[in-house]
Amino acid sequence: MTVSWLVTHSGGFHADEVLSTVVLSRLFPDASLVRSRDLAWITPAADRLIYDVGRAYDAGAGIFDHHQRDAPLRDDGQPYSSFGLIWRHFGMEYLRALGLPEQDIAPIHAAFDADFVLPVDLMDNGALSPASAGPLLADLTLPMLLESLKPVFDDPDPEADTRAFHAALSVARAFVEAAIQRKAAKARAEAVVLRAIADAGQSRVLELPQGMPFRAAIEKVGAEHLLFVIHPRETDWALTGIRVADDSFTQRADLPAHWAGLTDAALEAASGVAGARFCHNGRFIAVASSRAAILAMAQAAVAEAVGAEVAGAELAV
Repeated sequence: MTVSWLVTHSGGFHADEVLSTVVLSRLFPDASLVRSRDLAWITPAADRLIYDVGRAYDAGAGIFDHHQRDAPLRDDGQPYSSFGLIWRHFGMEYLRALGLPEQDIAPIHAAFDADFVLPVDLMDNGALSPASAGPLLADLTLPMLLESLKPVFDDPDPEADTRAFHAALSVARAFVEAAIQRKAAKARAEAVVLRAIADAGQSRVLELPQGMPFRAAIEKVGAEHLLFVIHPRETDWALTGIRVADDSFTQRADLPAHWAGLTDAALEAASGVAGARFCHNGRFIAVASSRAAILAMAQAAVAEAVGAEVAGAELAV
């Protein structure tokens, strides 16, 4: 298929056609973007893809609108926007174009659809309000931020909408590609963490070769015995807790309370570990000067946490 034109509507824009353009312009870099409502442009033809305009959804004909009466729905009945339709048909090829490993394409496609594309679809169709993010964050959702780049109502420049669309396109591209790369990195990290879990056996401490996402892999294999993670940084070593959920600050075990907020000599004295350098007041991360020192801190933290577990179990009995 030779695509010479990417066609969407003129005038004010929303996040869905901007984000659709991010995907399509990557796949068809030689195609020209046309923003028009003229019938001559929004009528399907072999040389174009039409989206968010045209009042029809026919992938075979290259038209992807969702404003018609028989608007397309997902299998679960939730509405598509043009972004969802474009992602459905072109998302996997887009991920390949970004260079993702083939084994990661399907899971990343599904994950990005669920936590990035679907919210855009729902907001565009009025099925989800930006206010659901809370009164302080409503205007900071990505769709609202992209729309904030539209020109003011009394801008006299006839090219203002087009100029603003291209500005929004650059911003949208950065967010989409960053979100995809984070998911790809998470997939790479999972393989490393799973190997480390196997190497750790029944140890309460997981050692990783560097800082990386680890909670999902720990949850995936049900490694409930793990309490802390250690890894090297540029010039020192870190000891961190493991959150019980992505949206919670509660950890499986906190670092010792008498370490909280201490640094250097005071922390060395409190922990009994030469080389202890810092413990956050929130007791979720500590730092030491060497692997040996961080291992000693980790062992002390495990001893206190396990002791608290035993005491709690005895009280329950």
